[in-house]
Amino acid sequence: MQNLKNTQYFKVEKEPELRVEDVLSTVYEALTEKGYNPVNQIVGYIMSGDPTYITSHNNARSLIMKVERDEIVEEVLQEYIREKLSD
Repeated sequence: MQNLKNTQYFKVEKEPELRVEDVLSTVYEALTEKGYNPVNQIVGYIMSGDPTYITSHNNARSLIMKVERDEIVEEVLQEYIREKLSD
């Protein structure tokens, strides 16, 4: 029987925070490997919210669903602007 006079400790490990950049890179690679046009497929997903635009290959579909679509748009726009300003 447990000693009820002592405090028990319970530790929950947090999942590492996903970076949108890493998610997009993984999804892009998975779509390319499967022979899809990754830009068209990612745009389809962003516009519709339908995860079937993203292949399940290499867990890409599950991964992209862990980030919000507006975060994806924000990341792409920020990168576009950074690229344009560096020209």
